[in-house]
Amino acid sequence: MQANQYQTLVLNADFRPLSYFPLSVWAWQDAVKAVFLDRVNIIAEYDQAIHSPSFEMQLPSVISLKEYVRMDRRPAFTRFNVFLRDAFSCQYCGDRFATEDLTFDHVLPRSRGGRTTWENVVAACQCCNLKKANRTPQECGMPVLRPARVPTTMQLQRNGRKFPPNFLHESWNDYLYWDSELQPD
Repeated sequence: MQANQYQTLVLNADFRPLSYFPLSVWAWQDAVKAVFLDRVNIIAEYDQAIHSPSFEMQLPSVISLKEYVRMDRRPAFTRFNVFLRDAFSCQYCGDRFATEDLTFDHVLPRSRGGRTTWENVVAACQCCNLKKANRTPQECGMPVLRPARVPTTMQLQRNGRKFPPNFLHESWNDYLYWDSELQPD
């Protein structure tokens, strides 16, 4: 791996990732800068080092913030967070889709007074969204599988754990799932 491909897992001061999906990672350059600014502690390092004429440093693979960052109690209402709340599944047919193949649907259509809120928007595949059109779920016989609700940050993080990132360095494993329930042998 080249130095520009190294990422650093960022943990809060309580040693939990700031987010699971997308996973809280920084480019190695940002991590090194935070080390020099004394904002983080280095928890684990890569074998790769960076050099200057008078300095050498192992690239950090896991860091923790020195000051705890409070997680918002109410997550931001974004398209991505709606998809994450709904586990990237169409709330009409139940199939799972890639983000780019999902849309969001107003359960009560906007033309009938439906608002764009957590409680009225669900993830939908394009096929179901077109089929439902400008009708309510009852009118078209397409019930919503799970009611649309405001999720907590913890619910989004729990859902995010189900979708591992493309890259996981071995030094990250102990910090990503340490609070998950263990399965007995």
